[in-house]
Amino acid sequence: MLKRVFGALVILTLIGGTPLVSLASDDTSLGTKVDDSLITTKVKTKLTADRVKNMVNVKVDTTDGVVHLQGMVPNQTDKDNAERLARSVKGVRAVKNDIGVAASPSASPSTK
Repeated sequence: MLKRVFGALVILTLIGGTPLVSLASDDTSLGTKVDDSLITTKVKTKLTADRVKNMVNVKVDTTDGVVHLQGMVPNQTDKDNAERLARSVKGVRAVKNDIGVAASPSASPSTK
């Protein structure tokens, strides 16, 4: 049965002129997509656990092991902690930290 399916795919590929490797929608393998989803889940879990409540609204995306963090946090310490937590997850190759830091009232110029 498996030989017939594979044979049919080869024949369809030869007739259609489309290589077998392009049967997927992009160059990312299914294994990589699963790994990226698992990394994203683990990073989100770490960000929302325990005392890191300021990071519940941080958006996490992972592509090829590169974690992209976006959102807004109250201070630089929270931003740095989010990156540190993301880097601590097994399988993370790099972290792109685009988290914004909310301006504190004392940091803005006063108009008297």
